[in-house]
Amino acid sequence: METVVLPYWLFIVLILFAGVMVLDRMIMPSMRWYLNRRVNRVINEINSRLDIKIRPFQFTRRQALIEQLVFDEKVIDAIKLYAKENDMPQAIAQAKARKYATEIVPAFNAYIYFRLGYWLAKNLARMIYRVRVGFYDNNKISQINADSSVVFVMNHRSNMDYILVSFLVAEKTTLSYAVGEWARIWPLQMLIKSMGAFFVRRNSGNALYRKVLERYVNLSTRAGVCQAVFLEGGLTKDGTLRDPHLGFLDYMLRDYHRHTDKDIIFIPVGINYDRVLEDRSLIRRLDKSARNRSVWYVLRTAISFIFKVTLLSRKSRWRRFGYASVNFGEPISAKQYCEKNTLDFSALETEERFSRVDTLAQFIMKRISHVVPILPSALMSATLIEHANSWKSELELKVHCLQKIDQLKQAGAPIDISNSALENVLSAALTAMLGRGLLEEKNNLYKMKAAEKDIFNYYANSIKQWN
Repeated sequence: METVVLPYWLFIVLILFAGVMVLDRMIMPSMRWYLNRRVNRVINEINSRLDIKIRPFQFTRRQALIEQLVFDEKVIDAIKLYAKENDMPQAIAQAKARKYATEIVPAFNAYIYFRLGYWLAKNLARMIYRVRVGFYDNNKISQINADSSVVFVMNHRSNMDYILVSFLVAEKTTLSYAVGEWARIWPLQMLIKSMGAFFVRRNSGNALYRKVLERYVNLSTRAGVCQAVFLEGGLTKDGTLRDPHLGFLDYMLRDYHRHTDKDIIFIPVGINYDRVLEDRSLIRRLDKSARNRSVWYVLRTAISFIFKVTLLSRKSRWRRFGYASVNFGEPISAKQYCEKNTLDFSALETEERFSRVDTLAQFIMKRISHVVPILPSALMSATLIEHANSWKSELELKVHCLQKIDQLKQAGAPIDISNSALENVLSAALTAMLGRGLLEEKNNLYKMKAAEKDIFNYYANSIKQWN
């Protein structure tokens, strides 16, 4: 018998290869079986209690969805046109389409959505705010056909909107969001994609990209995936509701046939906060001469904020940040809307279709505006603006707020604050403004600081539609 002598490096390489083979052939299959079993158990448990079940489309292998998009008939036509217009081989244009599809298509994971995402959303929302939810749907949400495609259409006040609404509807359904490029940073993008969100280049003028995005939105809508759409297209910078962007509505409706396709149900959602975490940075964007903040400044500010919030007691957090409130309005059926207006979006030419989509978008925005919550900070801000040049006691400010509440109630505004709690919540709103240094104080009299007028306008504008 001869002894075979091997160099140490070769021996180590062989051991590593042997370990990889054992891992690949024995351990990994067992792990995959175990994990799949747990995931399937979670999915079955969750689907049994959801009002709108997770759709098969969401469980389709991501690579299969990408292939379906790339070889979609309309995408292929767009690839040919793009190649011709840019004088490039069709294979290169197709590779670009595949890149866009890979970027857009999410990798939904029900286990991560409900076991991690829901836990994070719930605890973060409750850590910062006192969360309230209201229903102004006349019990029509519960009557929605479970096979319908449900789309939550919302106003957009803060990046907390994603977290807040996902947490509040998690007992009824899963949501698929369109998120901007801000979320495309590692490892955040992996978590966001596994939560069912898809990335969107907001201002892309690339026709091929827009076609791939359009077909994904259309396919997921037809498959019944519940989606959440910020109809304004971006965050409000001055607190008022912005004009609706038509892109997503048009993608959903341009091939819609009311006689054969499943119904699309739009649920108006109004969101408001006693304090928007990004209020100053949003208002700053209105100043064209303001310099952009550095990444280091943003990180430093975010870390400082998280540290301060963690140190606050639960009661102090509520006093400082107040309410975060979400109201759900009466559903709007695309099928009924089309029948009432004798509309067939799929048969319209582009210009007329956009005009009709715009009419529907304005109708939905009006419904959203009617369910945006009326909160103490908005009432107090509007009152302080009205009396900007005079000193007022706390009692006088509260009396003016109560008069404003009576007027709003008569107009049908959504006010969920009980009469017994009104005095306390108005006091808390005033205390929070004092704590932020927004008010001048003299002999227990108050008025807003002239330099902070933009902040007060921002909050007062959230109820401007009722003036």
